[in-house]
Amino acid sequence: LVTEGARGEGGYLINNKGERFMEKYAPNKMELAPRDMVARAIETEILEGRGWGEGMMAYVHLDLRHLGAKKIKERLPQIRMLAIDFEGVDPIEEPIPVRPTAHYSMGGIHVEDYETSMTNVKGVFAVGECACVSVHGANRLGGNSLLDIVVFGKPAGAAAVEYARSKMEDTLYNYKAEEERARKEVEELLKKESKENINDIRYEMAQTMWDKVGIFREEKPMKEAIEKIKELKERYKNLAPGDSGRLFNTALINYLELGYLLDLAEVIAITAEMRKESRGAHARRDYPNRDDENFLKHSMAYYTEDGPKIEYTEVRITKYQPEERKY
Repeated sequence: LVTEGARGEGGYLINNKGERFMEKYAPNKMELAPRDMVARAIETEILEGRGWGEGMMAYVHLDLRHLGAKKIKERLPQIRMLAIDFEGVDPIEEPIPVRPTAHYSMGGIHVEDYETSMTNVKGVFAVGECACVSVHGANRLGGNSLLDIVVFGKPAGAAAVEYARSKMEDTLYNYKAEEERARKEVEELLKKESKENINDIRYEMAQTMWDKVGIFREEKPMKEAIEKIKELKERYKNLAPGDSGRLFNTALINYLELGYLLDLAEVIAITAEMRKESRGAHARRDYPNRDDENFLKHSMAYYTEDGPKIEYTEVRITKYQPEERKY
């Protein structure tokens, strides 16, 4: 992950024609434009043949050479180390290959009480980047994840302690019952024989989401993605961890994680297809404009026996009214 600080220090984004292409997309901000705009600009350059490579491995260049060795070593030492270790590229001598990728979920577990970070499940608190405390809108700004962690983290911890103390007897009873239920569930999983390859399912999920629910979105590809994810969820039922070990069983962790990733992928694809507009990082070619009249609201997903149930809740607007983004 190449920090936005590399652009903040004055790095240039360059295409295969040697052009600083951000001038076409955000002439006033250039490389300092918001990350969703920069991501779309890079992807456009790649799709129109002005990048290097193909598919998910295609890239443009982040050029830091003009900053000089002294500034790079003093201000961007970690970026230099990452570039050397993972790409064999010293940014003092040559540009770094970069491309957009999935980095952050601007949604998350819905928090009903912002003062305590309790969810609609009593006794369950969500905090950090897994939670949606509704401070980022449709495009998180660099560094603002600290709000999730620092601002909401301390009161959430205090509230969780207070809740646990007030429910001590019930909590201990329920914990033991749930622990036994989970233990039996895991034991059954470890005995199960797999009829599918976990790497195949995970790769197909990632490829589907990148190709059809990625930086640029349209109705037909997203509907295809929804059907593909449903197919992968059916195949997941025939999957097993593949390792019956009881200690440090990373195969079990990967298996459980994939199930949740498929759930999340399905919700993302469905809610994105339903949102007939473009807003922040949600960019639709078939609906390029923001539609505050119909979609200035949060998408809420709840799981039922029939799959995800989608509802909406209004955005709470206080001091600052929504305005057109101009860069």
